[in-house]
Amino acid sequence: MKYHNSTQDNNSTSAADFIKFVNNSPSPFHAVEEAIIRLKEAKYEEIKECVSWRGKLKKEGKYYFTRNRSTIVAFAIGGKYEPGNGFSMAGAHTDSPCLKVKPISKKVKEGYLQVGVEPYGGGLWHTWFDRDLSVAGRVMVETEKNKFEHKLVKVERPILRIPTLAIHLDRDVREGFKFNNEVHLTPLIATVSNKLAENNEKHHPALLDILAQELKCKVNEIHDFELCLYDTQPSTIGGAYEEFIFSARLDNLMMSYALLIGLINSTKNISESLCDDSNIRLITLFDNEEIGSTTAHGANSLLLETTLRRICSAFAEPGYDTIFEETIHKSFMISADMAHAVHPNYCEKHEENHRPQMNQGVVIKTNANQASDLIQYHRYATTSVTSLILRQVAKKYKVPLQDFVVRNDSPCGSTIGPMISANLGLRTLDIGNPQLSMHSIRETAGTKDVDHAIKLIKAFFEDFAEIDRNITVD
Repeated sequence: MKYHNSTQDNNSTSAADFIKFVNNSPSPFHAVEEAIIRLKEAKYEEIKECVSWRGKLKKEGKYYFTRNRSTIVAFAIGGKYEPGNGFSMAGAHTDSPCLKVKPISKKVKEGYLQVGVEPYGGGLWHTWFDRDLSVAGRVMVETEKNKFEHKLVKVERPILRIPTLAIHLDRDVREGFKFNNEVHLTPLIATVSNKLAENNEKHHPALLDILAQELKCKVNEIHDFELCLYDTQPSTIGGAYEEFIFSARLDNLMMSYALLIGLINSTKNISESLCDDSNIRLITLFDNEEIGSTTAHGANSLLLETTLRRICSAFAEPGYDTIFEETIHKSFMISADMAHAVHPNYCEKHEENHRPQMNQGVVIKTNANQASDLIQYHRYATTSVTSLILRQVAKKYKVPLQDFVVRNDSPCGSTIGPMISANLGLRTLDIGNPQLSMHSIRETAGTKDVDHAIKLIKAFFEDFAEIDRNITVD
C-alpha cells in the first residue's frame, strides 16, 4: 500500500513536472528545447538575434530567443514600462558536469570497442562507473545537398558502460578508488566480434548506426555531433515519505526550471500582473557555466549586455544616449545555482550557523570575498542590499529562506553572479536550492524546494519594481 504524506501532496505537482523536465533534458540542447515547449504553451513569441527588434517589441509582449540552441533568453515587457525603466532578471545555467564524446572517439583494445570521451566540468567521475549509460545531444544532419540542420538525439537504451576493476585484482581499492581519467574512464560499446564493417575513421560504425536509426537518416548524412553521456536511470521521487528527488543534473536544471516556471506563472494572467508592471521581466539560461562561462553563449560573454541594450533601444527615442546606463542602475539580477545542503555524515564541513537543509527553503549564498581572486572559488555576488530586496519579497509571500556561508578554511563553488555583476555594474544576488552529492551522476534534493523556488521567483518578478522604490542607497 502506498504511503501518502499530506504535507508532500501540496508540492507533488511541481516536483513531478520538474522530474519530467529533467528526464527530457539529458543535454543542454534538450533543456533548451524543453524550455521552448513551455514558453510556446504560455504564448511567448520567438524572435531572432539576427534581425532588427525595433517595431517588433510591444508592451505586455512575451518573447524568447536562443543562441547555439543551448542558451535561451525569455522576457516579458510590463504594460507600464517606459524607456529607462529597469529589468527584473534571473539567470541560471543549462549545463552539468558530464562526459562528452571526443571528435575522434574510435578505440579498440583487447577485443572491445570503446568510445573515447572527455570530462566536461568538475564531475565526481567515480560515480560514472558501473552505470547504464547512453548518449544524447545535437547532430548536424545533411537534409539536402550542402544544407545542414541541427537535430536532437536521445538514445534511451543503455549502450555504454564503464566497468570497475574487480576487487580481486585491486585489493587497495578498499583504501581509496583511484583511476586515470584518460585510461580508465573509457566506456565499452561492443566487442570486436560484433563490430560492423569499418567505414569511418573517427567513430565506430556501431555508434553511427545507432544515431542514424534514431534520426531516421543515413550514416553518411551525419556530418558532426556534440554528444553527452548520461545515465539512463530516470529521475524519481524517493524516500520513506516521498520528500526527496533522486536525479542527475539537479545542478543546475532545478534552478533553470524554477526560473522558467516562475516567469511563466508571473505572466499567465496579464491583466492582473504584467499590465501593471513598470519593468521588464527576463530570464537567461546560459550554457557553459561548468567550464567558466567564457564562450559566445556563456554568462561571461556580451550576450546579456547586448540583449538589454537591444531591448532598451527598441523603445528609446533617437538621441536618448544614456538609456542603458540608467536602466542598469534600476535593474536587479538573481543568480540561481544550486546550494549545498548540510550532509548528516559530514556536518563538520559546514559553518555551524549556516547549515541549509532540504525542504526548508531557498538558500541565500554569501561570501565576504565575493570579488577576490586571491581566495579561489569563494565568489558570490550577494550584498546586504541585494539580500534585503529578496528577503522583503519572501516575507510578503511567506516563502522560507535559509543562509549559507562557507567555512573560512574551506573552498567553495562559484556562480554566474559575480561575473555578471562585475561586467555590467549590476546589483546581483546568489541563491539556490539545497542539495546533496553535487556533481555526482546521481544527486539528491527536496521535493518541497521546487515549489519554494518557483513561488519566490514569481513573487520577485511581480514585486521587485515596487520594493526597489522603497530602498535608498545612492
